Amino acid sequence: MTDRDAPPEPAYRALAATLRARIADGRFRGGVRLPTESELSEEFGLSRQTVRRAFQDLVAEGAVYRVPGRGTFATESSGRYLRQLGSIEDLMNLSDDTTMEVLDPPRRGVDVDVAGRLRLDTDLVYRMAFRRFHDGVPFVVTTVWWPERIARLVVSAPEVQAGASSAYTMIGLLEPRLTSPIVEAAQSITVGAASADVARRLDCPEGHPMLRVDRLYSDATGDPVELAVSYFLPEHYTYRVTLRRS
Repeated sequence: MTDRDAPPEPAYRALAATLRARIADGRFRGGVRLPTESELSEEFGLSRQTVRRAFQDLVAEGAVYRVPGRGTFATESSGRYLRQLGSIEDLMNLSDDTTMEVLDPPRRGVDVDVAGRLRLDTDLVYRMAFRRFHDGVPFVVTTVWWPERIARLVVSAPEVQAGASSAYTMIGLLEPRLTSPIVEAAQSITVGAASADVARRLDCPEGHPMLRVDRLYSDATGDPVELAVSYFLPEHYTYRVTLRRS
């Protein structure tokens, strides 16, 4: 079955994703109540049952809580950037409420280890580094590497030049240019220490504990498209994944 033949996302999941994005954007801070089931039903043209199912998902994952007689409220996250991830689309939508600033523009070079992880028959790869901001606070530094065939698609784009700032993710920039869509992100999460470079770029002490996330993106043919290694400040970032039975 092709992506074009895939069934559409259930309406309650789409609504939950929209509410999640609004929460991350800060619309319901300071005890501001979320819209009621009736208000959301009217806004989105959905049944009350569909809205209720979306709220149930958000309550189950801890994004909101309900107070009888008062309404539904966003869970406070102590100033952290909260991102709910469950799909490739969620990763692309990181740009909805964050900003990407290019630190090191794409450069071609030799990296044997990265070439091996990208399953290349050459040691030549392209490397780029950037950081992301939420509410003006940098919370992650990411380095990405591409095979040359992929780098050619974006290396001249204004969004990846030195100092460029934009509301994009790298896979969001890549996806429209690919002949085969990104369908998988193999991910590992570990704890790491901030190097001198990461510490300088995130304004934290060298050696500071960091959340390290490695992702290897692959397209529908199984070929690796991008390797991304990110260092998140744990005091400014909360990572949440919802697992569902297939």
